[in-house]
Amino acid sequence: MSKYTNWRKSTRSGGNDNCVEVAIAPDASVGVRDSKDRTGPVLEFGSRAWQEFIDGVQAGDFDLQ
Repeated sequence: MSKYTNWRKSTRSGGNDNCVEVAIAPDASVGVRDSKDRTGPVLEFGSRAWQEFIDGVQAGDFDLQ
């Protein structure tokens, strides 16, 4: 059984299954998976790495030029 429960995806996905889902485990790690393959692999990030990613997104670090 996976330590990740309560998977969620952006409300902006509009019900589309062509996105990623995110879940937070009791140990504060963050799992990310493809919504089209819910039994497939899960990428796992520590809480600090995930927060740095979120901060980068909010700062526009990944915006296309």
